[in-house]
Amino acid sequence: MRAIVTGANRGIGLALVTALAARGDRVTGTARGPNPPRVPGVTWRQVDVTDPTGLAALAAKDSAPLDLLVCNAGVLLDRTTGPLADRWAATLAVNVTGVALTVEAMLPALRTAKGKIAIISSKMGSSTLAPGGHYLYRASKAAALNLGRNLAADLARDGISVGVYHPGWVQTDMGSAGADIAPPESATGLIACFDALSLATSGCFQNWEGEALPF
Repeated sequence: MRAIVTGANRGIGLALVTALAARGDRVTGTARGPNPPRVPGVTWRQVDVTDPTGLAALAAKDSAPLDLLVCNAGVLLDRTTGPLADRWAATLAVNVTGVALTVEAMLPALRTAKGKIAIISSKMGSSTLAPGGHYLYRASKAAALNLGRNLAADLARDGISVGVYHPGWVQTDMGSAGADIAPPESATGLIACFDALSLATSGCFQNWEGEALPF
């Protein structure tokens, strides 16, 4: 299987490319900055998911049939300082527009393989589960969920299935050291979800253990 994972230089993304490569998949990981970690079996591309030109270059270099695209790149800026308008713009640019641009760039390769798209969202994007707070992150993940659901409807005709996933509360820079699970555990569960994804389940919103979440 050939897979591309965005935002793969640390945290959940790094755990995903490591696990996929370890089982023998052909894996490309993207990172916004230079000098990504060395992972056996992983090819790295320096790509900013908010940059259409960079994504076009990725698509040109990795134009072979693509079985799995994992849109993992994301930011959490609610806890940071700076003008609120700037933080809103940056959050939406990465967490929503970045997903749409990445999918658009890789669609030809996905169509050839009748591949799968996995969008790493969060249960914080659920409109049913809305306790307040973290407005930027919650709104962006809700939009990513909505995008995934609509992509599932439109891409079914191409044989492409789309799933949206909550990776759990993971021990990363974003999730904090006090989170519930380590990245490898989340990655193992997520990959099992990706493997199970099909046209019959396209449009699903699940946690890393494959349990359905409310929209």
